Amino acid sequence: MEKLYIIIPAYNEEANIENTIKEWYPIIKKHNGNGLSRLVVVNDGSTDHTWKILCQLEKQLPLLTALKKQNGGHGSTVLYGYRHAVDKGADYIFQTDADGQTNPDEFEAFWELRSKHDAIIGKRSVRGDGFSRKIIENTVCLLLRMIFGVKVPDANAPFRLMKSSLIKKYIKKLPRNYNLPNIMMTTYFSYYHENIAFREISFKPRQGGVNSINLRKIIKIGWEALGDFRKLKKEM
Repeated sequence: MEKLYIIIPAYNEEANIENTIKEWYPIIKKHNGNGLSRLVVVNDGSTDHTWKILCQLEKQLPLLTALKKQNGGHGSTVLYGYRHAVDKGADYIFQTDADGQTNPDEFEAFWELRSKHDAIIGKRSVRGDGFSRKIIENTVCLLLRMIFGVKVPDANAPFRLMKSSLIKKYIKKLPRNYNLPNIMMTTYFSYYHENIAFREISFKPRQGGVNSINLRKIIKIGWEALGDFRKLKKEM
């Protein structure tokens, strides 16, 4: 049986986390890998009741693993989850977010493609989180094309199924707490011509709570990303 690890980073998601886990838990139960698959939620130093809720749910749900780390941002938390999955011997790693914007019903279509592709990545032609986010996404894709010469429809969608071996191959290229790992993973996969596919997904508005990434942070991350992209390109 194939061992699946679903990785969900969470920061101050007390309004969403219980519902998100209840939505995704049936997926890990179905693909339980003889009891070795896991739904892993990584708490990124939340200051609300996210961790308390996770600990309560972990006692009730045997395939749920709750991890916690010091606050370091979404990217470092995703990487923390990826490393955990690789270390635990996962065959496949799926990543999504805790804000309820993705639809678990769309997972099976990705899972069915796993024998044909080493990674299946969501693409969001329509986004429920606002036109500004679509502009940012398009800008990122343009930068990747200019700097790395790769053309991708969506670099950062938090809905991606990947072979663990592929993550293991490229994760060592990134700084340990790099803040945009999914963007660079998508870039590496495309640049080195890995066998990947993009598949349309739906993307809802945030289902509760407040997004911790505001315009000021987006500008700061974007400026840092430009420098990081150029540095990482030199290392390729």
